[in-house]
Amino acid sequence: MSVEGCTKCIKYLLFFFNFIFWLAGCVILGVSLWLRHDNKTSSLLDLKYEDTEAPSTFYISVYILIAVGAVMMFVGFLGCYGAIQESQCLLGTFFACLVILFACEVAAGIWGFMHKDKISKELITFYDSVYDKGFSITNSEQQQAAATVLKVFHETLHCCGKGGILSVAEMWISNTCPKDMTIPESCHSKINELFSEKIYLIGIAALVVAVIMIFEMIFSMVLCCGIRNSPVY
Repeated sequence: MSVEGCTKCIKYLLFFFNFIFWLAGCVILGVSLWLRHDNKTSSLLDLKYEDTEAPSTFYISVYILIAVGAVMMFVGFLGCYGAIQESQCLLGTFFACLVILFACEVAAGIWGFMHKDKISKELITFYDSVYDKGFSITNSEQQQAAATVLKVFHETLHCCGKGGILSVAEMWISNTCPKDMTIPESCHSKINELFSEKIYLIGIAALVVAVIMIFEMIFSMVLCCGIRNSPVY
């Protein structure tokens, strides 16, 4: 059995889009692994002060992305093989996987849009809690522990404090600030910038993948119908 005419063109278009889909899975997997091990995010999110830890929401999202990238690579390979073999069974399985993936992506996109500021807010809250504890305590060892955590924030993001000129009581914080900083920049704004850039990158990748998936669902159904109606020799 072999398809002819326009259906044959659809077959190779589906193979091409599936190859792009497989590559997109590789890219998402690579980007998510980079986000997990990026020096800026990992140095901030692995911090711990007394019983308070940095929020894990970002890492949970990254682990989900790693799983999505791996599944996309598998589904892309399944689609490529199903198209070349002209197998209705494989194409049907591929279509079902695409529908599930697309539904999950839409759900994840809605959840991400609703919670897009949550990660940065949680990290700002963590920073403020360490800052306020270090400011209020008089024990030199505890203050030194707070200063160590704050120094990671300040050197990683090149910022210092919550914004504005440091008061006399807050001058102990200046020892944790970058040495080349003349005017203190708010760490709140730097944290927001860091995670808004990451979310923007993830959003672009998700949009491109969604468009590819829509074309693949259309092509896979057209090819399935074409295989079913093609003459048997």
